[in-house]
Amino acid sequence: MSGTGAAPVPLGAADLQRAMDSSPYVRDGRMRVVEFDGIGRLVLEMPLDARCERVAGGGQFHGGAVAGLADTAGCFVLVGVLASAVPTVDLRVDYLRPAVAKRLRATATVRRLGRSVGVVDVDVNGDGGELVAIARGTFRTAPPVGR
Repeated sequence: MSGTGAAPVPLGAADLQRAMDSSPYVRDGRMRVVEFDGIGRLVLEMPLDARCERVAGGGQFHGGAVAGLADTAGCFVLVGVLASAVPTVDLRVDYLRPAVAKRLRATATVRRLGRSVGVVDVDVNGDGGELVAIARGTFRTAPPVGR
């Protein structure tokens, strides 16, 4: 966010994907932007692979991978809207059922965008549409103060 008081210009979906790909974690997880509306809704997908399975060959995502996808979706919906980095302050994930799927889809929705923090809700669904987890993240939206 600039200090001019001007409203930030949201990123487009392709720019948002490039920003996400600058993170080795996101890039290695092969997370992809499916949809971004520019005002507060982002949909990401992540395929299952051996690095994110709970048990080798079990076809189930590890809870940490589910949380990582939710955190990434929550963070980057705000990055897209604000065109600025936003660190995670808090993340809560409720796991509703085992994430047995070939890919997961996370839908992040901005609930509040304030000067200091933003609050984002994330639904994580399996490839059959079943809701496997819900998350709420709080992210710092204020620019960093000195270093």
